[in-house]
Amino acid sequence: MIKAIIFDFGGVILRTHDWSGRRHWEQRLGLPEHGAEQLVFNSERGRLAQHGRITYDDLWQWVGQMCGLSAAELAQFQADFWAGDVLDEKLVEMIRGLRTFYQTALISNAFDDLRDVLTNQFAIADAFDVIVISAEEGIMKPDPRLYHIALERLGCRPQEAIFIDDFAHNIEGAQAVGLHTIHFTPGIDLAGIIKDLVAV
Repeated sequence: MIKAIIFDFGGVILRTHDWSGRRHWEQRLGLPEHGAEQLVFNSERGRLAQHGRITYDDLWQWVGQMCGLSAAELAQFQADFWAGDVLDEKLVEMIRGLRTFYQTALISNAFDDLRDVLTNQFAIADAFDVIVISAEEGIMKPDPRLYHIALERLGCRPQEAIFIDDFAHNIEGAQAVGLHTIHFTPGIDLAGIIKDLVAV
C-alpha cells in the first residue's frame, strides 16, 4: 500500500520556461549553449555547493570571479539566471490535495538556500511532511542514502512510496532502493499515473 509520495523540486515543481536570460549571458561571456547551467550546477564548485561544502553565496562569488564580473554585473547575471523559472501552481495544488490521503515529501539536489526559498519565496514548504535537501545532508541523488533518509523520516518502507523526478539517473537510483517511480516529463498525466500506481 502506498503511504508517501516524494517529489523532486527543480525540473518537476519548478521548471525553466524561458532560457533567454541564460542564453544572453552565455553569448556575452563567450560560453557555449548551456554553459551557464554547467557553471552553476555541474562545475566542481556547483557540486560542492549541492553537497553543502560551500554556500550558495560562495558559489556565485566564484562564478563572478570566473567570468570577470563586477558586483553589479554578477547580481544581474544571477537574477537573469533564475528569471525564467516558473512554479507549477497546479502541481503544488495537487500535492496539497494528496496530503489528505498520503504523506508528501521533497528530495532535491539543491543549495543551502532551498529551504528558505521554499518557505519564503514560494511559500510551499508547508505542502510537504518531509523536505530532504542535498546541501543539508552532504549527499546528492542518486546516492541511495538520500532516499533512505527521506524514507526513515517518513516512517515508511521503499515499496510504500512513489518517487517522481525528471532525471533518469535519479529514477534509476530510486528504483535500486525499491521505490516505485515516475519519470517526469512536462505534459504527462501525473495525477493519472499516481492514481494507477496507488491502485495496484
